[in-house]
Amino acid sequence: MTYWPGKKVVVTGGAGFLGKYVVKKLQAAACSDIFVPTIEEFDLTKESEIVRLYEQATPDIVIHLAAVVGGIGANRENPGRFFYDNLIMGIQLLEYARRYKVSKFTALGTICCYPKITPVPFKEEDLWSGYPEETNAPYGLAKKMLLVQSQAYRQQYGFNSIFLMPVNLYGPGDNFNPQSSHVIPALIRKCFEAMKNKDKEIVVWGTGQATREFLYVEDAAEGIVLATEKYDHSEPVNLGAGFEITIKDLTELIVNLTGFKGRIVWDKSKPDGQPRRCLNTDKALKEFGFKAKTSFAAGLRETIAWYKENLNKVV
Repeated sequence: MTYWPGKKVVVTGGAGFLGKYVVKKLQAAACSDIFVPTIEEFDLTKESEIVRLYEQATPDIVIHLAAVVGGIGANRENPGRFFYDNLIMGIQLLEYARRYKVSKFTALGTICCYPKITPVPFKEEDLWSGYPEETNAPYGLAKKMLLVQSQAYRQQYGFNSIFLMPVNLYGPGDNFNPQSSHVIPALIRKCFEAMKNKDKEIVVWGTGQATREFLYVEDAAEGIVLATEKYDHSEPVNLGAGFEITIKDLTELIVNLTGFKGRIVWDKSKPDGQPRRCLNTDKALKEFGFKAKTSFAAGLRETIAWYKENLNKVV
């Protein structure tokens, strides 16, 4: 508990799904000076707004979580926006962190940085062995450039920034908007809406054969705070739970947990996305003692319970 007291911390995206959990973890670690720039107050794609942020907050540490993000459909519809907004935010935040002599910058990448075909489980050393999966490549590459910048700044300026790559996150408070949600909240919503409308089936994208790994949002927040405190190297680090599940098995599990009794119809005209995703998580454990704690079934139950309680508030 000696690291965080007295530190001034900016958490971009701190009002978002992951950000709220990171802010709670920081508060639990006795960090009392946390500045969360909201989207209404600061447009982080604009240089002048970033300067205003640094002038106003004068941070010691920046944890950059803000991102324009979504599932396969949202990535296919907005490749230009996902590339530009994520790239320009990250590049300028990191550059001005250097200029304003911030002591530590934690950049959040994504599993989408990895090549489409990567040996499973994904190791950090395989990051540059191919091109990312096409449907989310613009987003993945925009985030990946933050790693390049982070390493270049450490080399030239001795600037202390780190780069973390989480797998798909899920948990209470996730984005359930069908236009932009990821697979778990999208499936949960589909099941509840089908039950409400007395539909006999739900339609799911792809073949169901692709695999994914999921990290409970509270575990992810723990990993980010631990890394910010204890990790000071330029090599990227995976944040994951170290397991793999097919979309078919995932869908059947969510159908079972939500109580939907109808059929699952696979729309094979829609893309699967990356064929397989599963991270090697050894480095996070070795470097800063992070290991995911929440079992997948328990995390899903919490997420479904939250959705049921907040049905009327969800967009």
